[in-house]
Amino acid sequence: MNKKRTLTLKGDPQNLPFKRYLKQNLTYPERLLWNKLRNRQLGYKYRRQHGIGLYILDFYCPELKLSIEIDGVTHETSLQIYNDIRKTSFLEKLGVTVIRFYNSEVVCNLEGIIEKIVEIQNKLKV
Repeated sequence: MNKKRTLTLKGDPQNLPFKRYLKQNLTYPERLLWNKLRNRQLGYKYRRQHGIGLYILDFYCPELKLSIEIDGVTHETSLQIYNDIRKTSFLEKLGVTVIRFYNSEVVCNLEGIIEKIVEIQNKLKV
């Protein structure tokens, strides 16, 4: 019998130890943003280091199906750019909206980043 694979919003259980590590070792820009996202400060619940399929999302709002990714210098290599494109494509097939910011943007313009996130939340809310 040939089972058809379906796309799922569940994370890969094998990623659990790595997710725990990432949660305990947030980068400085991730920590800055998390302090603004946590406890529904922007009106929605966000999860950090949330798994979907084989991927781990920096921040995810299940209610809006919104992923926020914070990219450092490692995301500037051609291999990582390719991997980010694959990740975004996979998530978009599941109906997840993906927005990306660079570390430097978060550190230098946190309030501008928050405004952009709120703007996107308003477009996505039903």
